[in-house]
Amino acid sequence: MKAVSKQPYGAASSLTHRVALASQPRRQNLIALCALLPALVVFCAFWLLPFSRLIVMGAEADRSSGISAYLTILTHRQYLISLVTTVGISLVVSITAVAIAGIAGFFLARQRFFGKAVLVAILTFPLAFPGVVVGFLVIMLGGRQGALAQASLWLFGERWMFAYSLAGLFIGYLYFSIPRVITTVMAACDNLDQSLEEAARSLGANTWQVTKDVIIPGIAPALLSTGAICFATSMGAFGTAFTLGTRLSILPLNIYGEFTNYANFAMAAALSVVLGVITWIALSIARRLAGGNLGASA
Repeated sequence: MKAVSKQPYGAASSLTHRVALASQPRRQNLIALCALLPALVVFCAFWLLPFSRLIVMGAEADRSSGISAYLTILTHRQYLISLVTTVGISLVVSITAVAIAGIAGFFLARQRFFGKAVLVAILTFPLAFPGVVVGFLVIMLGGRQGALAQASLWLFGERWMFAYSLAGLFIGYLYFSIPRVITTVMAACDNLDQSLEEAARSLGANTWQVTKDVIIPGIAPALLSTGAICFATSMGAFGTAFTLGTRLSILPLNIYGEFTNYANFAMAAALSVVLGVITWIALSIARRLAGGNLGASA
């Protein structure tokens, strides 16, 4: 005679349902882990491990000073000048690019005219150029045989050049920073609620007040983020500076020189870490400020 289970059918199905619900988060976590695993492997193999090695190597004694390479950067004039120059020119380029391209991007986003698509394509075309090509274009403009030198020689009898100085580097960095700002500002302006501007005008605000109190706060997160990206790009740009000459004292060229010319791996590693930390701090500050503005505007 078969034994009859005293457990009701509804209780059994309820237990099965609870077990299935309990296993769902575990299954979802497993799927998420499998999806993230390739990215984690690449992150550890190509960033975490090499950067950890750079940090350790930078703490080793510098060949020229005999002390830690990090301390050498802070105590030797040539490295301090290189650090200050790199941060300074990157900051100036970022501010200038945001000021110039911010106005241009807002105009292009709000105006409709014939040939606008062609103009936007021309203004953003430098994004396709590598740093070496940008440096060569600066030489064609301000080098010894450049357009400015030829014009000044014909007009005044002497060659005017700027390509091989910080001015040339500034022009080169600005050249490939402006397109980044234009595209970001245009996208931000397209997402800006124009009803806020109309409401401000209906309350008697003039054009300057609308710009200052509505438009600029609305696109401020985009300006901060794209300015930080321009700063980070300028901090690490190598091709343009290398094309314009090795007389410039900036961090990317110093890293290259210490590594290839002097085999001073400790100093090259320390300079790389310092460059990366400064860039990371700038991006983190911009992200936090942009998030604060977004929260305030919401």
